[in-house]
Amino acid sequence: MAKRKIYDVSPRGEGWAVKQRGAKRAVAIFQDKSAAVSRARGIAKVREPAQVVVRTKDGSIQTEYTYGGDPSPPRG
Repeated sequence: MAKRKIYDVSPRGEGWAVKQRGAKRAVAIFQDKSAAVSRARGIAKVREPAQVVVRTKDGSIQTEYTYGGDPSPPRG
């Protein structure tokens, strides 16, 4: 099974960035947080298995969305 891709939605300047974890550049930057979350969720649904991590302005995790099966399920 493929490794899960993680997309972060985090504040950047006056807007919100959608960035695949490990990438050097953002996929997109939005003025509105809800637009950034919508775009990240759309990308993640197409590229399963994937996860979207939405952060607050202070950098803490607000919510997470997971799509597709877990590529490394725990044993037992």
